[in-house]
Amino acid sequence: MNVFMTKGTFDFLKKLPEKHTNIDFYFMRESGSTLVYYENEKKNIFASGKEYETVTTSGTLQENGYVVMNNIPVADDGMAIFEDKFKQSKQNVESMPGFQAFRLLRPKKGNTYVVMTQWGSEADFENWKNSNQFKQAHKDGGDVKPPAYFLDRPFVTKYQMIDMDE
Repeated sequence: MNVFMTKGTFDFLKKLPEKHTNIDFYFMRESGSTLVYYENEKKNIFASGKEYETVTTSGTLQENGYVVMNNIPVADDGMAIFEDKFKQSKQNVESMPGFQAFRLLRPKKGNTYVVMTQWGSEADFENWKNSNQFKQAHKDGGDVKPPAYFLDRPFVTKYQMIDMDE
């Protein structure tokens, strides 16, 4: 499955569902900008933005919630190792209260993967971060040096879903 994202003004982007009635768009807000996300097998409809392939998925994206995207730059020769770590590890995130969806997204261009989780609320995400399950899932991370296949330090972006019916 393919994933497409673009950023812009809400007033411009909110017109997308009228033009593309066959696509389920997800609208998210981070500070003053709006991100639109959608998944399908077809071609990208955005003039600019980012394209990904899904590597691993669980859960179902919801129109409401809190989204956290961990952006991880990975060297070409480390991509297979990076993906394999996610496939091999037991992700206990699905059992956490408030969990809605998980996506590991491989970039079609560039080298920055996105590890995306969606939660019912910011509090649900914070509970996950403070849980034993989180510690277990990230036991090889923490304050140690990042793996050699990381090109740069990962960075996190956080979004609040926009309720289009309001």
